[in-house]
Amino acid sequence: MTIIRIMKRNYKILIIGLVFAIASCSFTTKNFENDNKDKLLIDLISYVLSKAHYDAKDIDDNFSKAVFNDYINALDPLKRYFLASDIEEFKAYEDQIDDQVNNLEVSFFSLTHERLVERMKDAKAFYPELLEKPFNFNEDETINTDYDNLPYATSKEELKDRWRKQLKFSTLSTYLEKQEDQERREVTRTSYQEYFDFNDDLERKDWFSIYINAIVEEFDPHSFYFAPSDKDRFDIQMSGKLEGIGARLQRKSDNIKIVEIISGGPAWRGEEIEVGDQILKVKQEDEKEPVSIVGMRLDDAVSLIKGPKGTKVVLTVKKVDGTIEDIAIIRDVVELEETYAKSAIVDKDEQRFGVINLPKFYFDMQNYKERNAAKDVKEEIIRLKKEGMEGLVLDLRNNGGGSLQTVVDIAGMFIEEGPVVQVKTKEAGQEVLKDKDKSILWDGPLVILVNELSASASEILAAAMQDYKRAIIIGSKQTYGKGTVQNVMDLNRWLRQNEYGDMGALKVTTQKFYRVNGGSTQLEGVKSDVVVVDRYSFIDIGEKDLENPLPWDKIDSADYTPWEGYIDFEETISSSKDRMAANEQLKLIEENAKWVSAQREDNEFSLNYSTYKAEVEKDEAEAKKYDAISKYKSDLTYKSLPYEEELFVNDTILKEKRSRWHENLSKDVYMEEAISVLKDLKLNNIKRSKVANIKN
Repeated sequence: MTIIRIMKRNYKILIIGLVFAIASCSFTTKNFENDNKDKLLIDLISYVLSKAHYDAKDIDDNFSKAVFNDYINALDPLKRYFLASDIEEFKAYEDQIDDQVNNLEVSFFSLTHERLVERMKDAKAFYPELLEKPFNFNEDETINTDYDNLPYATSKEELKDRWRKQLKFSTLSTYLEKQEDQERREVTRTSYQEYFDFNDDLERKDWFSIYINAIVEEFDPHSFYFAPSDKDRFDIQMSGKLEGIGARLQRKSDNIKIVEIISGGPAWRGEEIEVGDQILKVKQEDEKEPVSIVGMRLDDAVSLIKGPKGTKVVLTVKKVDGTIEDIAIIRDVVELEETYAKSAIVDKDEQRFGVINLPKFYFDMQNYKERNAAKDVKEEIIRLKKEGMEGLVLDLRNNGGGSLQTVVDIAGMFIEEGPVVQVKTKEAGQEVLKDKDKSILWDGPLVILVNELSASASEILAAAMQDYKRAIIIGSKQTYGKGTVQNVMDLNRWLRQNEYGDMGALKVTTQKFYRVNGGSTQLEGVKSDVVVVDRYSFIDIGEKDLENPLPWDKIDSADYTPWEGYIDFEETISSSKDRMAANEQLKLIEENAKWVSAQREDNEFSLNYSTYKAEVEKDEAEAKKYDAISKYKSDLTYKSLPYEEELFVNDTILKEKRSRWHENLSKDVYMEEAISVLKDLKLNNIKRSKVANIKN
């Protein structure tokens, strides 16, 4: 969950200041001889954090102890590798990590990494041996999955027994489905083989990134180091597009398989590659011989297959039917359709309403003028208006954030002009970001749907519309509670010389943002006007439940004027609350959410077949009570806009995705209520329209 702010003035000041400061520290690779890249990375990251972070921490003994605990837990969260003696040995460094960072030493990391590799080899030998013989499911023994409070094993024998129980538990979970004992154990064996294959793919640099992030995340939960491949994924996530063949890959054992063809991409257009095909070799257009990717790391295979728009790649593919073909594909820009805004129309009581789902506030990090969330939302509103929309639902549920500029642009579509969000920087002070365009794209009824996973940029937009009384917010008791701004800084730009390749990037918390009323969304989030229970209501899932969050605070209110377009705004909210309180579907959802929460707290499981079966049957019987949740269906029918209907003729994948979305909307009690609220707002009408009619 992130929010990226590209504020030209503040960002340039930050970059220029850091460039001069870092240049004065002579970040040149020639100064690093042993463990070169690791030391350079530590030096660069610790310096950038100290200068750029909004609330930089002192790297001292207390800092060291916190990093130590988080790092060890990240390496072995299930306590299935390290022994208690290993942890005792590591504790010599518990208050020394700050010194290691300051002195550019990596001996602690090297010790833990080498020991982890050694322990993983031990564990890799455990599971085939333990799965050779059938388990005795008549014994009365249990397994405890509360790993946080589980002590480390004191010997290899104890550790092996811990693995035995875990493997037995994994096998038991398939006991009711698989009839043959050998088949059950084979399923477990395959699962763990894939798990260890994945671990075998990890290199020292991958584990070092975990160490670096244990340090970085001690500053706050949203600062993060991106290794080069992670930075590429982040850019794709923020922009919603990549350059390649348009297929998703997965490694199974030593094989790289196609698991999804992305609608509209080169592979989809070529119609030669299918889901289930296995890629054996990759040949670039300027190379004579192909490269085998059998047994290759997935990341390395993906790097060979993807490439710049317009270039050709030849894939040697083993088809689902067993035949082998060479397939040439011209790479292109692939847009990940599920990332982008989408809209639908719905009719209720002879009135037409629009729905826009916005998964994130996406934008192109290299060029904001390219496709972004604000442009797409604007286009969808225009299309919906052409279809006679009388009210709009903006669905921000599960939207984790993105670009702050797109928030300002989208908010401006619903208000005449005025402040949207306030931003505070450690060095540059406070700034108010405003909508300066007096035009209003949509002045009709507006409802915004949120939940506990609506974060960052989503919270800014919901908060602004709530403060202006421009929209009614329906959703969870509060949103996620992330009130900080991050900038992604390319670490390579600050190196005079670089002999070690791409150094990656650092996402740093540089600012906090505040509502126009002065309150922060940090920790507290946005409280819905109409609170409705959902499946997350009884689970710790927000910013307040993370480690090292920045505190809540408040600044002065900005100068803004609430919207005066609605009649009986509070009455509409009250009516919605009454409907929600009496809604039987929501009562069932609440009951189910409490049950799921209680289930999550249960960490003790029997490894006796009869007892386990009885527990499973009891849970299944209880779960059946909640089948009605998924069977619920409103009387609303959603459909695509005409421009999408035309696309469906040639794009059956898009048609299927939209059909599935519309079906889910028809079962969505929250969307149903949002439409009812729009109907109430429309019934009460808009004051300015009433005044205009009187004048006429």
